[in-house]
This record gives sequence, structure tokens and C-alpha cells, in this order.
Amino acid sequence: MKKTYLTQKLPLIVTLISILSCSDDPIPEVTENEENTPIVVVSEDQLPQIEINTLGITIEDEYKIDAVMTISEDETETFNGKIAIETRGSSSQTFPKKSYGFETRDATNEDLDVAFFDFPEEEDWILYAPYSDKTLIRNILMHDLSKDIGRYSSRTKFVEVSINDSYKGIYILMEKLKRDKNRININKLKIDENSGTSVTGGYILKIDKSDIGEGAVYNSTNSFVSKHHPNNAYEKVRFLYDYPSKDKITTQQKNYISSYVANFEDALASVNFTNPTIGYDAYINTESFIDYFLLTELSNNVDGFRISTWLVKDKNEKLSMGPLWDYNLAFGNDDFCNNGATNVWQHRQNERCGGGGPWPIPFWWERLLEDPNYKIKLKERWLELRGGALSESNILRKIDTYQKILTNTGALERNFNTWPILGEYIWPNIYVGNTYQEEITHLEDWIKDRIYWLDISIKNL
Repeated sequence: MKKTYLTQKLPLIVTLISILSCSDDPIPEVTENEENTPIVVVSEDQLPQIEINTLGITIEDEYKIDAVMTISEDETETFNGKIAIETRGSSSQTFPKKSYGFETRDATNEDLDVAFFDFPEEEDWILYAPYSDKTLIRNILMHDLSKDIGRYSSRTKFVEVSINDSYKGIYILMEKLKRDKNRININKLKIDENSGTSVTGGYILKIDKSDIGEGAVYNSTNSFVSKHHPNNAYEKVRFLYDYPSKDKITTQQKNYISSYVANFEDALASVNFTNPTIGYDAYINTESFIDYFLLTELSNNVDGFRISTWLVKDKNEKLSMGPLWDYNLAFGNDDFCNNGATNVWQHRQNERCGGGGPWPIPFWWERLLEDPNYKIKLKERWLELRGGALSESNILRKIDTYQKILTNTGALERNFNTWPILGEYIWPNIYVGNTYQEEITHLEDWIKDRIYWLDISIKNL
């Protein structure tokens, strides 16, 4: 792939100073013009501005159209180039504020690696549109917490987006999850690597809705099926091929990775599942499973464990959980099957939610908690994280920082002037605040209650 670096890019130290100084900026002043219409007087610092021109073509799903994109930072243009863009998401596609996936392109319309802001260069990107999450920060909070505990998670940046001169509000520019030395850093599995140690990696799998959409069409081309029924479920878990993609993965590679997952599940379900040589630990990176469990339970994510769930197996390595993805319905933002509560286990959702529907949670998590050694490791890791990255003070400090950045740059007011949804139910809200501050307070109170419950519940496992 061709590579380039942005011209006119501000030095990283200037960018960092600008971000850090946001917390001390005054709240934007609101005055009135002659028609008594409020005017926001924005501070000097602003979020990066992204402008997209589709040349009169409508952006659609599953088909990228050509467009031109510019990025401005503090009124200095730092990128101007071609992209190919499409809408993205599943249920969120029904929202009027759309999320987008895009690729950066060169003059001949070939993929072009670009380094936005302080992100490593790549050509695949996402503009995530927080909408039902009226705090606008749940996803970025989760990605930051994952990085804080030492796990790779998509790099993120608050931006404001306009399309064809129409302001669309606050977005989050994100890295698309993919195999890359700076993203999911695993071996590049070639089409001729089909035996011996060569075929052992790398692989990326997803437990997710099929790429054909809500119809949930799965077949031997795009996925394989678990041999084991999850607890309290009527469907089996399906694993989608993400890397190599369904169009590139060979039959031998399919056989290897599906057999590896089957052997892991057989070992976990066996009477000898705690044996370190022939039990589950011979197949998985247990520490990655523990970290994924703790972060997903902390957020009580309705989609956790069962949708947007990623697994990675590198060459000659064990199966690992993660990276995390799609936490906009987490942290008390979902009214489905009591998932907005602070005192329930998310990994046991099958029990309270009709068997988990078409996307049940694997039996893994309950079975792992039957191993005394696993529970000891989990409790020790929770206590370690609670003393640092997952301390209440660290989480609340992040929320306060995000809030100040969005407020002090004037972006928050512009967003909700464009999308006046505060005080309205937006699927699947369990709480509806009349103001942005009420939404933030609900999030903070929910997290405090959740941490309190988890401290007790994890101790008593």
C-alpha cells in the first residue's frame, strides 16, 4: 500500500498542550443577537473539523462512494484528499445521525495510508456517531479504559463533522479493527500457509451478527458453528471469519481455526477442564479472558460476550479475547432484559433474556468460574485494577475531562442544537435526562453503584 504523511500537521506537543488546556478553559459565553437568538461565543480552541463533500452522491450502506475530505485543526488545514465512504452499523442505521466507514485514497483511487492526528498511518477508518448515548462518551471511555489496563483498543478522537456543508455534530474518529502492526498486531497469514506451524496464525474471529445484516445469514463460507449449546439457550454460537476474510481464507485454514476453537470448547466442557496440560488453559490466553470479562461486566454491556465480540489467535500462540468493541449501549443505557441494572451479571444474560435469542452468550464464562484457580486470578486482577485504572476516581476523572472538552469547545451546544434529543426517549434508553448534565450524572451514579456491586460480587465468587 502507498504511504503518505499529512502536510502542515501541527507538532504533537502543541496538540497535546491544546488538549490538556481544555480543562481550564472558560465555559463558552452565550449572548443574543438583535433577533434574541442565542449565539455561542466559542473559545479559541475547537475540536478538529472534518468536512466531507460527496459531489452530490448520497452515502449508502455496503457500497462506498467517492468523496473529498478535509480536516482542519485550529483553523489550519491538515488533510485534504480523496476518500471512499459508506454508512455503517446495524440497528444504529435507523438513527438520523449516521455512522460512517471510510478509506483514504490517492489520486488514482487506490488505498492510501494516512496518519491522522497522532494515530499510526492506515487507510481504514470509522466516524462513529453517538446518538442514543446522549453523554456522547461511552465508547471513548471504554476504549480508554481498555488501553489503561494494557490492552490494545481502537484509538479515538472527538471531532465535528459536516457533510456537503450540512453540520452533523460530534463524532468520534476511530481506528477500524483489523490486522496491522499498529492495531491487531498478529502474523500476516498467507494463502499458501496451510500446514505445520505456518497455518497456526494469525486469525481474527468475531461472534457477531452476520455481515449480511439483520437477517443473520450464516453459512460455511463466512462462519463456523460451535459444537456446544450455551447454557439456557436454544441457539448455538457462530464464529465469523474476519481475518483472513471469508473470500481469502483457505479450506485448510478454516479447518485449523474451527478445530482449534472446538478443541478449546471440548477441553473446557470436559471433566478435566482445570488440568493445566489438557484442560482449557492449554488453548487460551487466560489473562486476556479475565480482562475482557472484567471490562464487559464493569460496563454491563448488552452486546458483551455475544455480539461485536472479537477473538484473536496469532501464530504459535493461544486464543485471546478482544479487542473490545461497540459499548454505546453499556453503562446503564439499555432497557432490554434488565441490562441497565447495576446488580446483574451480564455473562448470565441467557438466563433472564429468553435464552439469548439468536446471539447467545457462550458457555465459557460460567464454566471458567467453576475453576478455583481461575477465580483466584480474576479476583486478584480485579483488586489490582481497582487500585489504579479502574478506580472510581480515575473513571470519573476521565468523564469530567471529556465533558469539559466537549463543553469548552462549544461542540456540545452545536451538537444538541442540531440533534435536539435531550429529554426524549431514543431507543433503547433506560434513562432520559432533561439536560446533558443529568445524563452525565446518571452515568456517574450508575458507575459508582456498579463498582460497589462488583466489589462485593467478585469477592463472593
